[in-house]
Amino acid sequence: MTRPPTAAQRRVIDAADPDTGRLRGTEAQLAALVKRGLAFRHPRPPHDHFLTPAGHRIREAEPTAPPEPSVSTADGVFAARIGGEEDAPQPGPARLREVRGAWQGLLELRRMTNPDGATDRPCGWERTHLVQAAALALEAAGHTPAGADSEDGYLVRATPQPEAVAVRDSDGARLRGCAATLEEAGWQVGEYTEPRTRARYLLASPRRA
Repeated sequence: MTRPPTAAQRRVIDAADPDTGRLRGTEAQLAALVKRGLAFRHPRPPHDHFLTPAGHRIREAEPTAPPEPSVSTADGVFAARIGGEEDAPQPGPARLREVRGAWQGLLELRRMTNPDGATDRPCGWERTHLVQAAALALEAAGHTPAGADSEDGYLVRATPQPEAVAVRDSDGARLRGCAATLEEAGWQVGEYTEPRTRARYLLASPRRA
């Protein structure tokens, strides 16, 4: 089975002239499309590139869902820190690169799957992976998750409410910082008080518009 075009190649294909199929992109992108039989280089100057019938079929087809935002690591697939894990990855430059890569992957997933290509609000994947999505937004923004034996940091947990996660932090200032980060990442956030313990916590839901 032919491997589907990469996200960058798909952007070039989708941006082709709707009438002529003329392509614009870097030499490397165009050459890769030619190699895969999705484009051809016109023999006459200025030697523009155009979609082949196979390229047109891809352009006209419904876009397939891109892979979930993940980064391959030595131990498997990237997972955002939700706080309180027993076997949490060690902080450091390698972890920072993984987190940044996963966040960029999530923004690309938003661009490709939100109907209007918006990257400022959550996409369908985030609505079905609420805890991981909220935790990724927090970790990518530099917030520190709680350790296995400490509540000094954020904790992201599922709730009985549909499309809502709870975010807790023992420090009020840090909790407000988490709220600001999630709002900037496209989440609706409210701050509440636990009736029994009087502890403050956040309820966050992906914004729809």
